[in-house]
Amino acid sequence: MFHELITNNTLIAPLFSWAIAQLLKTFVALLQKKQFEFRYLVSSGGMPSSHSALVTSLATAVAFSDGLGSVTFGISVILAFVVMHDAAGVRHSVGQQAAILNRILKEIGERHPVKVLGRDFKVLVGHTPFQVVIGGLLGIGTAWLWITIAGT
Repeated sequence: MFHELITNNTLIAPLFSWAIAQLLKTFVALLQKKQFEFRYLVSSGGMPSSHSALVTSLATAVAFSDGLGSVTFGISVILAFVVMHDAAGVRHSVGQQAAILNRILKEIGERHPVKVLGRDFKVLVGHTPFQVVIGGLLGIGTAWLWITIAGT
């Protein structure tokens, strides 16, 4: 049973893609901010989208194992579209709104020092469309490479 789990390319390739995206996100943040921040290894948001890398890698792995005409491939592609749309749409908007709310709360706090929430809203929640596309391409490429090397 354990052997089947660790040799399941449809499971391993997406997890590997997610891990690579998280490492790249941390490296990009390190280059931009000139300091290492552990939170980028485990947080959502940023460049590239690890959610997009995960779901496109899943769809790619399913295409290799079950074929482009399979029901499982269709399901995984629809899942990928939903996740990627959510990351670039709804979650990105939430991050922008959080930045505005944090600024408003800061201005209110400067005039009336009252703790409203105890902490700021999380701003780095979603992705720009570019971050989603790069994450998606990373997922497809990683899955293709993983399956090519590991074999199906």
